Amino acid sequence: MSAASPSAPGPLFETAVVAGVGLIGGSVALGLRQRLLARRVIGLDASPEVLREAEALGVVDEVHTRGGEWLRGADLVVLAAPMRALAPLARELAPFLNPSALVTDVGSVKGGIAAEMERLGVRHFVAGHPMAGSERGGVTHARAALLENAVWVLTPTDHTPLTALSKARTLVEQLGAAPVVMPPDAHDALVATISHLPYLASLALTHMVARDERLSLLAAGGFRDLTRVASGDPRMSRDMVVENKGALREALTRFRRQLERLEADLDEPEELLEAAREGKRTRDSLPIVRRSLLPQRHDLVVAVPDRPNQIGAVTQALGAAGVNIKDIEVLAIREDGGAIRLGLETPEDVASAAAILQTAGFEVRGRA
Repeated sequence: MSAASPSAPGPLFETAVVAGVGLIGGSVALGLRQRLLARRVIGLDASPEVLREAEALGVVDEVHTRGGEWLRGADLVVLAAPMRALAPLARELAPFLNPSALVTDVGSVKGGIAAEMERLGVRHFVAGHPMAGSERGGVTHARAALLENAVWVLTPTDHTPLTALSKARTLVEQLGAAPVVMPPDAHDALVATISHLPYLASLALTHMVARDERLSLLAAGGFRDLTRVASGDPRMSRDMVVENKGALREALTRFRRQLERLEADLDEPEELLEAAREGKRTRDSLPIVRRSLLPQRHDLVVAVPDRPNQIGAVTQALGAAGVNIKDIEVLAIREDGGAIRLGLETPEDVASAAAILQTAGFEVRGRA
């Protein structure tokens, strides 16, 4: 069938609201728009300046500085405020939420917000934590690609409807991330060890250097790598570890035991050697994500209706115009259609392909 006038497939959500348009919230919004997962993406933020920037960058379609009755039209709400502001934001928005809307968050501690949303009676809430980030914050540095291949933990409670969890999993998968499901307390115990404890350890080491100028003369690359997390935003980092202080205290207790064991091993060289070997095996087995080594991609996302030969119509139209497709990926398949990602060689190819396909009647969106 010809692609002269195909109808675009329906998105997963009609109206999505991202409350808190920073690095992660902005990246979620871009993912929703670029992967055609929401027909309209609204940014909610207390800062008019942030919202102006988000609109100018094409991160959102519409903006609001406060919640209100307009929220009842949203079928997806993503809470993306800083950790300390998450519960107050939930309390502000809860009276205006559509009871059937999927609500999730992106905070790094789950127990508190899960309990708060249950207290507020928000039934279709699924707490989430995308394990992604950047040393550069703010919507200016938001990228849909930030979420791709990231582990995204979902932490339902005993009261979470299975339909809500299923929708949340689909959302995460369609954003290009890998969902992992566990209870909130299990998540908080794990991040206390792998994220919050290293932050406190980094603070302790940097404080030792700060109190002895001689140490700073010798603190080179290895020390900088070990203490990198201490350079994060102090207020946000403080709020993160305080919110998880119960699990973090347990992790600190285990850490002290490990230090005491290693201190004792100083008098047992063979034991210390085995500890070093175990440490090397563990460290060398950790997965490495080298996004910076990947070649820059110039992508175009195309909505395709559920009709025969639609992907063929896309590739034939571009091939006839001499546009070389370097990569192709099916992003979504639904009853009324789906979306495909075309990997192209240059930004100029993206612009040419977009014009060609729009003329043919396809809905397209570029992707950084």
